[in-house]
Amino acid sequence: MKGSINMIKKYLVKVSILASLFCLFGITGIQQLYAQVTGPQEIKWMRVNALHHWFSSGGAEIEYGRRSRTFLATDQLDGLRWPGEYVNNKGVNAGKSLWIGTTNFEDPVNGITYPYKVICAGRANMNLNSEIYPEDISLLAKFERPNILVNDLPASDIEFDDEVDNIDNTIPSDRMVVNTFHTPVGISVTRKILAFTQQYHDNYFIYEYVFKNTGLIDNQGTTMTPRTLTGVVFQFQYRYGFAGESYLNAWPPPVGSPWGRNTINDVCGQDANHMGIPPNDFRAVWAYYGPYSTAPSLQDDIGLPRYADGSVLAGTDFAGVVVLYADRSPQDHTNDPTQPTTTQFIGSDSDDQGLGPYDAGLMSRKYARMTAGHPTETQAEQIGKDDKGWPTVASANDWNTDTGGYSSVQGFGPYTLAPGDSIRIVVAEGVAGIMKNRDLVKEIANKWFTNTGPFILPDGSTTTDRNVYKNTWVFTGKDSLFQTFRRAIQNFQSGYDIVQPPPPPDKFEVKSGGNRILLTWSNSAESHANFNGYLLYRAEGRTDSNYTLIFSCDKNTVANSYEDKTARRGFNYYYYIQTKDDGSTNLGDPTLNIPAGAPLLSSKYYTKTSVSSPAFLTRPPGTSLSEIRVVPNPYNIKANALQFGQSAPDRLAFYGLPPYCTINIFTETGDLIETIEHTSSSGDELWHSLTSSRQLVVSGLYIAYFEVSRDTYDEQTGQLLFKKGENTFRKFIVIR
Repeated sequence: MKGSINMIKKYLVKVSILASLFCLFGITGIQQLYAQVTGPQEIKWMRVNALHHWFSSGGAEIEYGRRSRTFLATDQLDGLRWPGEYVNNKGVNAGKSLWIGTTNFEDPVNGITYPYKVICAGRANMNLNSEIYPEDISLLAKFERPNILVNDLPASDIEFDDEVDNIDNTIPSDRMVVNTFHTPVGISVTRKILAFTQQYHDNYFIYEYVFKNTGLIDNQGTTMTPRTLTGVVFQFQYRYGFAGESYLNAWPPPVGSPWGRNTINDVCGQDANHMGIPPNDFRAVWAYYGPYSTAPSLQDDIGLPRYADGSVLAGTDFAGVVVLYADRSPQDHTNDPTQPTTTQFIGSDSDDQGLGPYDAGLMSRKYARMTAGHPTETQAEQIGKDDKGWPTVASANDWNTDTGGYSSVQGFGPYTLAPGDSIRIVVAEGVAGIMKNRDLVKEIANKWFTNTGPFILPDGSTTTDRNVYKNTWVFTGKDSLFQTFRRAIQNFQSGYDIVQPPPPPDKFEVKSGGNRILLTWSNSAESHANFNGYLLYRAEGRTDSNYTLIFSCDKNTVANSYEDKTARRGFNYYYYIQTKDDGSTNLGDPTLNIPAGAPLLSSKYYTKTSVSSPAFLTRPPGTSLSEIRVVPNPYNIKANALQFGQSAPDRLAFYGLPPYCTINIFTETGDLIETIEHTSSSGDELWHSLTSSRQLVVSGLYIAYFEVSRDTYDEQTGQLLFKKGENTFRKFIVIR
């Protein structure tokens, strides 16, 4: 015991230094400059349903926390990505925290009794192995990830993130993260995160927390003298941001929307006066993008139109957390409808966000926030809403003074935990909105920007007001999020006994060909009791777009291969396949908008081919050097949409090549700018107008010199077709 206490005292030195820095520089400055994870961290991704998120072994996904000390701007909104296929759409998770507080705590490290002791993971910082002690984080799977191949190479879209530790077909969800960690107050935490892929339950995670008074104060087995913990409170903080696709609008400054300054937070279910949600329906905090004060009109900025190119609405997501269950007490494991006892809005960069497990004043202020109860008015109500629920009167960025905007918190407790006592809390976190239908969002944006009707509303009626049109569609996201909450509640209350779709095929293979792309898949899913065929989808040019159904079959016409003969030469293609059931076990639920008899589908994310592994049409090799062509010639950037599409705007192709040759590209003055080794034995080679130093070529005349690199013979006659060293050249023009 004494040795372990000395070890903890060594960690105390680091903590004291950090606390001194906070006092010296101020909380806000430290968080903005030094947001990080100190100590070893392990993360696990969940990417098998439409909501993609990473999870930390430290128990909270803090801002910039995924890659610990790197502090990369790209890591700021990289969690809670939805829908997952839109790779350019950053997530909505800007940072989370878990605070655990207790009262009259005699610290085993220094013997001081603190009136309020608060241990923190996040929001911006997390000290592992000095304040949070990770023990384990594992990813369990109901079944193995399918084997996905494109042109004989591994090509799964989730290959590097779906790092499964154990296969367990008894778990209730497709994937489950199990995370355990300890705290210096003797409370050990086990959290389980469940991800479901059935299409009506694929945009939320369920978090099960068990907080137990084990007396363990680190992950080395050190325990403190058994004691009863009083006034125990567990607080969760959620900082959301909703402008990942458009960092800058026409008017927000750099400190605007991407950092949560525009986020509006709301609460429902704490009483019947908030959003008209009865207390017995659900209890939730939720958030969305709020308009910026310098917009021409607040109504203009709802949904965040991307003025840079007029192409999309970048702030249409709604996100939040609904309470599914909270113990009444360690002795009464029934749901307590009065929990959480606190729902507040705190400054994301201020309001005592710093770490300081030995700073009595800071911990006292933190505990007061954790037990502050419910606000008379929510942030959304204080900002102001009209009769449609749209923001009005004031703007989100002008509400109060925190430079980082505001976060929602849920505080559970207070509880009294004797040694061995535990408290279970279960919540679900979801994201919803119209972004699920990319084409619809683009259509709404185009009509709004051009003020061109007809403006058809979600209920089928029409309006002549473009703002009413846009805003009504955007705020259907709130309804979708509430529907998500109710589906999560139904799932939890059923004991996770929702009907499961058939699994995906355990192998899906795509092969490029000369005049078609061949797709094949295994029959492993066909043994499922209600199996009823396959659906095959394709995207052209990029993966973050809507996919088109190109083939389907049922159990009576089942097939395990398909030849895609409609692919166009020079374009990249991406695919996924889903299995479907016959809908016989889907009884539906009209209150949850689940139609009875609708087929249930396996998740497309299991079989999506990777953006780095496209399939494409290839040509057979030419039979003479005279067949070589450069396409397009001339290349004109103004016509790139007519050439190889917007996904490959700088592409040129060399067609009719010998099976093996070297292509040297020169400027008209004879400078060698790129060398390409053509070794695919096809007649095609693609070039993206880049020099060997990765510079984009400028307008001008260029010369491509082709030299055969290997003798090649006709496989049927044995006749020599190309002799090593043979050569020719072609001139082509680039216009930019």
